[in-house]
Amino acid sequence: MIKLHALKYSRATRVLWLLEDLGQPCERVDYDRTEEFRAPEALSNVHPLGKSPVIEDNGEMIAESATILRYLVAKYDDHSHRPQPGTWDYWRHEALFDYVESSFAPVALKAIMSGFQGREIPEQAQTELDKQLAYITRELGDGPMLFGTQLTLADIQISYLLALLDMLGLLQDHPDISDYWQELQSQPGYIAATEAAGPMAPPG
Repeated sequence: MIKLHALKYSRATRVLWLLEDLGQPCERVDYDRTEEFRAPEALSNVHPLGKSPVIEDNGEMIAESATILRYLVAKYDDHSHRPQPGTWDYWRHEALFDYVESSFAPVALKAIMSGFQGREIPEQAQTELDKQLAYITRELGDGPMLFGTQLTLADIQISYLLALLDMLGLLQDHPDISDYWQELQSQPGYIAATEAAGPMAPPG
């Protein structure tokens, strides 16, 4: 059975969501954040960088949420969370899946950290965030998700950042993204994961 090291209010909820979708149980080890909203020292005993999520399977350890999600769909031979291999949609999906942490996260987190610290978001950071959200809106097309009605790994991957942005009121000027986030929250796997481990984002 997969062991999931899950930090509260973190990307670990993505992993639990996918496991719920796959109908796979896990042994979950929960970690509370410090008063400074950081990971506790205990996670450094799990991974040298004190990261979460981390999974353990058959004596091996895997970090990085994107890698974990890919590992799980391969392990359980799941073909329902990606477009058909060999199609252009498949490669568009892979690009969007990697886009979340490589391009979107650095921009979103600049705005998120300002919000967490009670500071006004710098104009340049807001402009960069709006550009990213406009790009995601374009990729959504008619929606309701990135690939129509199919929930994909890319949708699960992007959910954490949307949760934080929504908590800070930063989706208000992007109604299509706000609707998309509401749709993601209605997915059975998301509901089961957050009922089990708590919300993705801390209370506003």
